[in-house]
Amino acid sequence: MAATEEAAVPAGSEGRGPDSPAPGARAGFGRRVLGSLMTLREGSVILVTLVTIIYFAATTDHFTTTDNFKNLLPYFAPFAILGAGEVFVMINGEIDLSIGAVYLFSPFIFEKLVSDTGLALVPALIVTLIVCMLIGAINGFFVAVVGITSFVVTLGMLFSIEGLTLVISHAQQVAMPGTSVTHIGTFAQIFGAGTYSELIWAVAIVAVLQVILTFTRWGIYTVSVGSNRIGAAEAGINVPWNLIRNFVLCATLAGLVGIFEAVRTTTATPDPAGANEVLFEGISAAVIGGTLLKGGSGTVVGAFIGAVFLGVLNDGLIIKGVNANYLFLYTGLAIIIAMTLNVFVQRARRGAIRV
Repeated sequence: MAATEEAAVPAGSEGRGPDSPAPGARAGFGRRVLGSLMTLREGSVILVTLVTIIYFAATTDHFTTTDNFKNLLPYFAPFAILGAGEVFVMINGEIDLSIGAVYLFSPFIFEKLVSDTGLALVPALIVTLIVCMLIGAINGFFVAVVGITSFVVTLGMLFSIEGLTLVISHAQQVAMPGTSVTHIGTFAQIFGAGTYSELIWAVAIVAVLQVILTFTRWGIYTVSVGSNRIGAAEAGINVPWNLIRNFVLCATLAGLVGIFEAVRTTTATPDPAGANEVLFEGISAAVIGGTLLKGGSGTVVGAFIGAVFLGVLNDGLIIKGVNANYLFLYTGLAIIIAMTLNVFVQRARRGAIRV
């Protein structure tokens, strides 16, 4: 019997290790990993961002250097913060077009408070943010209480605040307090002038807001209001207060980013065209990150990754020496591609297609 069993063992099989995975098994594992990634809400933008990073790293010499990473930060950190605030408004099914104007306005209010009234830097920053909160509250009031479409309200606020900025600044550039050439103080290092200060602020704000959106009543009510406003009201949610609160959050973050950027560059310039570009970059970060324009769904982390994608794209194209005239063209095409992938991801999440 033993001899029969020994004979049944193929010759040369003694001591053989475990069989290596078949090529089909490896391919199946890869498909499962890709499928898991693509069914994440942020899956498509993560994939697009990784592909973009790999492309620029492989085709340029200086993209992966530390110096370039430092240069990359201003291309995405401010937009990540703007996008984070915009996510809360967009989940409500609304949009805030005034963030570009608030971004432009806040440094001049801050400078006036310090230079004209002698207010210290930190109190001046607090008062400036309170002013930005009031702008957001006005937006929210007209949307939630009066019933005007957010597109119209915030577009009007955009023009009004940009015009007010030109009036109070006399269309003149101003130097930011606490950012003298000879001495960059602690305030400036914390609020924009430090190499990684904006990145730290962006990561902290995104982390806090993602927790709020996912685990608190504020976030749950925001999603509920965006999904079904009538149903949310019937369930006892204070819909107007939720809308106003999110507009206040969005405007406050826009004002904070305006301070950060003015402190980083040491000057504030009353340039509505530049502010409008910042506006669209912030909204693009939120949309690319998977926040639906119709409301009811969104993610703050996705807005952060969307901002990283936009930053990598702009930085990589500049390093490659692409003509500035093509930057908006490529950015627009990239947004269309990212949103097309988002559509397929949403279908995969609903089980309409098999990844």
